[in-house]
Formats: sequence, structure tokens, C-alpha cells
Amino acid sequence: MKIVFLDAKTIGDDIDLSAYDALGEVVKYGFSTSEEVPERVKDADVLVINKIEINEQTIGTAKNLKLVCVTATGTNNLDKEYLEKRGIAWRNVAGYSTESVTQHTFALLFYLLEKLRYYDEYVKTEKYVNDTIFTHFAEHFNEISGKTWGIIGLGTIGRRVADIAKAFGAHVVYYSASGRSAQEGYEQVDFDTLLSKSDIVSVHAPLNEYTKDLMNKEAFAKMKKTAIFLNLGRGPIVVEQDLCEALETGEIAAAGLDVLCEEPMSETNPLVKIKDSRKLIITPHIAWASVEARTRLMQIIVGQIKEFFAL
Repeated sequence: MKIVFLDAKTIGDDIDLSAYDALGEVVKYGFSTSEEVPERVKDADVLVINKIEINEQTIGTAKNLKLVCVTATGTNNLDKEYLEKRGIAWRNVAGYSTESVTQHTFALLFYLLEKLRYYDEYVKTEKYVNDTIFTHFAEHFNEISGKTWGIIGLGTIGRRVADIAKAFGAHVVYYSASGRSAQEGYEQVDFDTLLSKSDIVSVHAPLNEYTKDLMNKEAFAKMKKTAIFLNLGRGPIVVEQDLCEALETGEIAAAGLDVLCEEPMSETNPLVKIKDSRKLIITPHIAWASVEARTRLMQIIVGQIKEFFAL
């Protein structure tokens, strides 16, 4: 069996992939362009990919291909109709990053809520050295306890965030963009209610016809001016120009993002110009990528290959 990794760098160099060597010949490419893929997959039995487009143009030359494994949950890059026509199976992985994304959600919140960059710089610039009093009150922060936390997308990650938010004393409500029936143990509200009542709004929804551009100018206008917005779902759920204006005009207090419409970030992204860390923090799509989550992900894929070939 020949296993070909087409964009291994998307997993990181620090993850042990030696378990794959026991399955057969393994070839790893850090990155592959669409033009490079046809030659690289010619004699592959299994492809391990993340963002590579899989269609007739890229894998039409792969005469031995039997299985495509996606190192992610999303499969928008797969031409499933073509794969089915060719009799090529595919697998993706769900649930591997729940703890990692949940943890990062709270990391973004605390950075903004407690003005951590300001206080870190205050101490590191030695303004605290021989200060007049032991506490510095220039930047204010509030408790999560007693606040309303609105969640958009109550899947596995959304529920985990909800449960931890409740442990902090927050009142949690959620909105289902697809209109799914209420989930037991969680309070479902309509979109306008969630926006107008929530002190914190976090997005954990997939990108689809219900969520694309959901957070736009009209949505931000309905939020509290003191609200913090977090997007841990997909970039195009947010109209970035509208978010930029909402932050600049004080329509909302702050935003924390781990996903953008275009990744890596484009120089034309309107959010580039916001340098005030009290208003905005953007992390480069790392919420999913704890060492444990990436290790778990690659172990699951090893299991998928073994199961498929009955090894």
C-alpha cells in the first residue's frame, strides 16, 4: 500500500506520524499545488489531505486510488460525485478538536474581557514598579457570572462551551440557524433575542446557506454596545467590513476571531487596520490545533485506514 500526504505541513512538524509507516510505503509532501497533484498521486492507494482540492483534474491520474482521508471535519474540497463515480471512498474526522476549540474560545474571551495585553504591557514597561498603590484601575473588566452568553450553533463544541459558561455562572441561550428543534437542557431563542440580550456571543456553527453572512451590519446593530463577539466557526459567517465598522463605531465592544473569510489573511481585509487589542484579537486558525487534538486526529485516520483495508 502506498500512502501519500499531499499537504503534511498543515498538521505540523511536531506530530508523530510513524504509525503510518507500519501500514505501507509513505510519501509526505509539505504542500502541493493543484498542478503538482496529478503526478504525485499516480500510484497512490491512499491520500491524506487537508485543503487540497480533490476532483477529476487533480486525481484523474490516480489509477490505484481507493481511499481519501481528510484531516478535518469539513469536506467542501472533495468532489464527492466524482469519487463515487470512481468507486473511491472518503473519510473525514469529527469531534477530535472539541476540547481544543472550547479552550481557545475562553482564551479569546479572557484576553478581551480582562484587557490582558494592556495589563501585561503595563507591568513589562515597568509602570508598576514603585507605583503609588498595589492595584491599577485604568482598564475595567467584568465577571462572566450573571452575564448572558449567546451561542450560535449548538453542536458538540457549542454544547461544551455552554456547559463551561454555565459553570462560570452565565445564563446561556442559543440560536439554531437551520431551525432545528430545541435541545433538552438548553434554552433556544430567536436570532434577534440572542443578539439583543447577550453580553457575549460566540459562533460555533458550520458554514452553510443558513449561516453565510449571518453576522452582518444589521446583526451587529442589534447587539449591546458592551457585547463581546467571538467567531470560532467559519470566516464567511461574518461580513468582515460590517464587523470592522461595528468595532470602529463602538456598535459592539470587542471581537475575537480564529477564522477569516480568506486564510491566510489578505492585506485587503478591513480588520487589518484595527490595532487596538482591547477591541480585536485575531488568531491564525489555531483553535483546533492543540498538540493533543492533532495527535488524536492522526490516530483516528490511522484507524480509518486499518478499518478500510481490514488490517
